[in-house]
Amino acid sequence: MAVLQDRAFALLVVLLGLPNCLPMPPPIPLVCGLLLALVAIQIVFGRPTPWLPRALLNRSIAQTDVERAVGRAMPAFRRLERVSRPRMTFMETPIAMRVMGAVILVLALGLLFAPPFVGQIPLGLAVCLVGLGLVERDGLVVLGGLLIGTVGLTLSLGFVYAILSGIETLF
Repeated sequence: MAVLQDRAFALLVVLLGLPNCLPMPPPIPLVCGLLLALVAIQIVFGRPTPWLPRALLNRSIAQTDVERAVGRAMPAFRRLERVSRPRMTFMETPIAMRVMGAVILVLALGLLFAPPFVGQIPLGLAVCLVGLGLVERDGLVVLGGLLIGTVGLTLSLGFVYAILSGIETLF
């Protein structure tokens, strides 16, 4: 965290979005969504560096899970990095970063209600793209992530609506 300084938030956003780019069992999107919400709230309030609970920082993820997720994501990230460059740099201002924090918070809340197994994939991709765009300072990548995030949020809201409609018909 100390080495990355201002880009630590963006890297955390990518890391928390990455597991959601693959079909995962229900607790994974929930945990990632809650942690992502914690990070997003810190961005909204303008913290200079991320804070995470010590108990969380001392925990680890199974190496096989990390290798699988990274192995699948790396080809796409390498292609993206070849075309990514600083664009639309107005997104680097403190106010724009706070707005991005609010947007990431909305995406994190969407992960909490994403349909199981595949429903979190669009939101995971969106979060990763937004984070990568912030790391690379590429506003175009951020906008692409926001576009995919809109699709993911629409799917999540449709899922919630379907569940509520089903419950309503039971009563």
